[in-house]
Amino acid sequence: MAGVRGQVQKRGVERRRAMVDAAIGLFAQQGVRGTGVAAVAARAGVTPSALIHHFGSKDALVRAVLQEADRRALERLAITADAEPSLAQAIDWFVRDAEHTAAAERELAALHTALTAENLDPGSALHVWFRDRGRALRDHLVSLFTRAEADGTARPGLDARTLAAEVAAFLEGAHLLWLLDPDRIDLVALHRSYFDGLTARLTGP
Repeated sequence: MAGVRGQVQKRGVERRRAMVDAAIGLFAQQGVRGTGVAAVAARAGVTPSALIHHFGSKDALVRAVLQEADRRALERLAITADAEPSLAQAIDWFVRDAEHTAAAERELAALHTALTAENLDPGSALHVWFRDRGRALRDHLVSLFTRAEADGTARPGLDARTLAAEVAAFLEGAHLLWLLDPDRIDLVALHRSYFDGLTARLTGP
């Protein structure tokens, strides 16, 4: 019986992953508002009722897609939730993430950017999710810069909160420019240039 339950659970995980993957593709191509549950279910090869059974609602599916994007990034970069990287490690992670995004994750990047724009209004369904995610990123960056200053890898007197907001703004803006004009914007080169300059500023006199 345990073996049967394990197989059933495995099929459930695989089916859920197929639905999330289908949603990623369709949401990126057509936007969340332009994509119905039936279309996602059809691409995933399941019924609409099966999709709702797994996720409960379309909004929950969207959240699952966003959580999957973050999970993939953390897994790919070998980052744990309680990781405290050095300044050099963090910069390396950002550049490697840009390399992977440019090579294989354009759809997820486009979806993230589109959903951010769609949820700027405080009353929108995912406004709080994006706001809190942005705050969490900036808080992690503040901790990063504070540790770097304390261990001597960054010069003293840094304004960690302003630097955190600057880096977050760069990441969002760089992806937007690249998505709009990938033939002329080299996402990886842009990241390397920015973070090389940031490192010089943080470690210089």
